[in-house]
Amino acid sequence: MAVKFKQKCEKCKTNYVIVSSWRQRRPIICYECEKKDMEGEITDPAMKKMFDIPEDYYKQNSFLRQIKINYMKYKSLTQPQIDAFKKTVDDMKKKKPVHDG
Repeated sequence: MAVKFKQKCEKCKTNYVIVSSWRQRRPIICYECEKKDMEGEITDPAMKKMFDIPEDYYKQNSFLRQIKINYMKYKSLTQPQIDAFKKTVDDMKKKKPVHDG
């Protein structure tokens, strides 16, 4: 099981981000800082459907945010990126919330 800890966003230096591994390769950036990079019109119907997931998924998972940012920037994704995105979303849907008590 991965160790989880909080670290301050490297961009705004205000918000905390939950980091699940010390080996994270990309900068630790919070949802609020990346939100503007994910905005824009998606014209491809297949991509529009794929990215139509609950906002909480994007808040919880920086990988999902990065894939969407890459799509918004380059207007395309590789098949492995699409497969990994869908697998991550499916895994998040299967997880049951932990209740105290």
